[in-house]
Amino acid sequence: MPLIQISLVEGRDEEAIKRCIKEVARTVHQTLGAPLATIRVVVQQVPPSHWGVGDQTRDEIDAAKAAAAKDK
Repeated sequence: MPLIQISLVEGRDEEAIKRCIKEVARTVHQTLGAPLATIRVVVQQVPPSHWGVGDQTRDEIDAAKAAAAKDK
């Protein structure tokens, strides 16, 4: 029974997440031959303040990008 875990920064559309789950399950089914009924896909949404890239959180990165765009 394949278990696929996907972690995403919060903010994506629910329909997009559902499409992702379905496409991931179908891809695992096609590439590994696992029956669809045995495939589990778990999507965890993480707040931007809990997602780190290097020594910055995602919300800090987004704020810096917004400030730079505003200064242009």
